[in-house]
Amino acid sequence: MQNNHFEILIIGGGEAGKYLAWTMAKAGRRTAVVERGLIGGSCPNIACLPSKNIIHSAKVAALTARVAEFGVSTGPVTIDMPAVRARKRQMVDGLINLHLDRYKASGAHLILGEARFVGHKTVDVTAKNGEIRVLTGDQVFLNLGTHAAIPDLPGLRAAKPLTHVEALELDRIPRHLIVLGGGFVGLEFAQAMRRFGSQVTVVERGAQLCASEDTDVAEALFYLLQDEGIDVRLESDLMGVGGVSGQQVRMRIQGPQGELSIEGSDVLVAAGRVPNTRDIGLEKTGVELDDRDYIRVNERLQTTAPGIWAMGECAGSPQFTHVAFDDYRVVHENLTGGNRTTRDRIVPFCLFTDPEFARVGLNESEARRRAIPYRLGKIPMSSILRTRTISEPRGFMKALIAADSDEILGFAAFGAEAGEVMAVVQTAMIAKLPYPALRDAVFTHPTIAEGLTPLFAVVPTRSVTRAANLQS
Repeated sequence: MQNNHFEILIIGGGEAGKYLAWTMAKAGRRTAVVERGLIGGSCPNIACLPSKNIIHSAKVAALTARVAEFGVSTGPVTIDMPAVRARKRQMVDGLINLHLDRYKASGAHLILGEARFVGHKTVDVTAKNGEIRVLTGDQVFLNLGTHAAIPDLPGLRAAKPLTHVEALELDRIPRHLIVLGGGFVGLEFAQAMRRFGSQVTVVERGAQLCASEDTDVAEALFYLLQDEGIDVRLESDLMGVGGVSGQQVRMRIQGPQGELSIEGSDVLVAAGRVPNTRDIGLEKTGVELDDRDYIRVNERLQTTAPGIWAMGECAGSPQFTHVAFDDYRVVHENLTGGNRTTRDRIVPFCLFTDPEFARVGLNESEARRRAIPYRLGKIPMSSILRTRTISEPRGFMKALIAADSDEILGFAAFGAEAGEVMAVVQTAMIAKLPYPALRDAVFTHPTIAEGLTPLFAVVPTRSVTRAANLQS
């Protein structure tokens, strides 16, 4: 007879859920994870890792097109999309097996099925064969995740558009891919598919790509796409779609030049995320949602219902796997006598176009909006000699420094290895190092990180007046 009661019951096996399960089970707590089917969560199956796998294949294709520049001769090069997909699938299969091994080693119960709450800490779990199992928990943890939003626009749903999930399974090169959305997902796929050989059009409602970023970043990304032959339509509203994605589609958009018709073969929707919080019975738990359907939590990730916690994207956390992992650490420490919170954590992120865009801390737009005075240091990537050796001079680095102290407020880089260099600055910010510590450091030559020396060397000095005010 099955024992259906658990000390730790986790709904959703994404980043935060799986690490909490493995850790608590190893500590001797009877633990179960209910997962609909993505063993390990979205990241290793349909999101972060497989998308970067595909993106790297596209980068190899782009480098192959440039071989003569590096003194290399090759014959004709073609793209084998079934092989691109097979490489991605092989990686995903390996990751699934890795996760299954970790579940087995930890002693946590992995239960596959759809969960629906029928009481405060009670769920019905329906397996694929229709069997229903009722589970209860002393403490319940919601790790529900999000899914791609499909805007309610005329003809869009009927066109059966791709989301990132279906795009990662393509075994063909779309003749003309129309991407709805100029955010991270849209830009990564737009560039990758263009490099595989697709004609690509990006349609963005806003006045710039990556709406929350500074204008210079948005412009740099715009020109990157333009230089690769991608048609970018800004300030363009979708009026209607006809046809079926994968066959033939016609899209009407309203832009600065009036109404325009775009014909393509495929549509990819990259228009944000929706939390998986509806229609699972949360109203029976006492868990409250906010006006966007995300779960209300405090800084310890406790919900409004006693004994129920929420982690990851469904809790409104920034939509990055590394943040979900930190959510796990917050919850775990609070379960085991600590007092960790989500307050004041420094969250980095990276857009994996080629070259990358990476940022940590404030950007100029946020600093101005919050009336935080700052000093700015900015240099072109071409001034960093490493970029000359690899023929990747595009982009820039910039840093925001407090006006009246030497605190690093933020850092952004658009260029080769931007994400790796950002980690150096983030470490300095965590340690609360003043920016001269990086300016005066001895970095290896020739590396991209060496560029931090000239970057912080061009930060304007504090005014005598401000220094005097600080001392008074």
